Amino acid sequence: MSSSFARQLGIEHPLIQAPMSSSTPPALVAAVSNAGGLGSLGAGYLEPSAIIEQAGQIRALGDRPYAIGLFVLPDEFDADMAAVAKARAQLDALMAREGLDVRTSLPSRWAPRFSDQFAALCEARPAVAMFAFGVISPAQRRELQRRGIYVIGTATTVAEARAWADAGADAVCVQGAEAGGHRGTFLHHEEDAMIGLFALLPLVVGALSIPVIAAGGIMHGRGVLAAEVLGAAASQLGTAFLACPECSAAEAWKRDLPHVEDHQVTTIRGFSGRAARGLRNRFVEAMPEPAQGLPYPVLNALTAPLRRAAAASGRGDLLSEWCGQAASLVRPQPAAELVARLMYEYRLARRALVS
Repeated sequence: MSSSFARQLGIEHPLIQAPMSSSTPPALVAAVSNAGGLGSLGAGYLEPSAIIEQAGQIRALGDRPYAIGLFVLPDEFDADMAAVAKARAQLDALMAREGLDVRTSLPSRWAPRFSDQFAALCEARPAVAMFAFGVISPAQRRELQRRGIYVIGTATTVAEARAWADAGADAVCVQGAEAGGHRGTFLHHEEDAMIGLFALLPLVVGALSIPVIAAGGIMHGRGVLAAEVLGAAASQLGTAFLACPECSAAEAWKRDLPHVEDHQVTTIRGFSGRAARGLRNRFVEAMPEPAQGLPYPVLNALTAPLRRAAAASGRGDLLSEWCGQAASLVRPQPAAELVARLMYEYRLARRALVS
């Protein structure tokens, strides 16, 4: 199945670099794709013009297939402005206590319009479009199909995987509880969809007739093989690529990853208002409870300048240090070398399994 899947996408390896928004610049995406995997641009936070620009940069660095990932969201958001004002005061006070000379402000928009991002994706015409947080409309699916763009939807339960299959997705990426970053859950409460990858994967494989991609806690080639044994057509890795020099994650974040203890990885709402998996650090522990009640993307927009200031000051303890459950297994090395290493480990494990 994995060889068939790779051939269908025009890639060499059944390996996908996850579309981690704000951490997957064109250099990383192109490096993974040029090495035979599928590099993915995390465009959830990008304005349409930036999507077009970065897609052009990826193409300039190589002509291999790549993906663009988006969050399926409404075009407009309503916000409780009294709650926003209270959260701003709390966040500003927190930053003052931490010695960061930055304060919150009201953005012109809480997030880019998804419809505009989708139009930019269609114009960029990547080989693959990846979506999380919801299911695209039939009209959007037809538009992607018309342009020959392969569609992968993110699911955290069997029901969500079926919803994507019913919507005409070409493949589904199952996000296990071990995965870092924002949860892709859209049919359930996030706490009800924290299913371990190696329990969820065979359940989804048994329920669908389209390829299933495994995501969550995979850091070595033997994990890629284990997912394949359970029916995965490919594996998607995010945290494994965070320590690569091409990745745009803050240096303080990269330095913290090898030292993450497994019990420190937790589900966090305080940075964005949506459940995400990452390191329990000082910000997480100090974040006022009322501010955490603001929804995504309102809280995400309010904390954005604070996170930028923390990164500039080398304060990893005040960053959204998203990471998967096995973060300490990161291997800092160029992305192409990491792809080669992962596939070498995969081949060794496969030979050992059949010997």
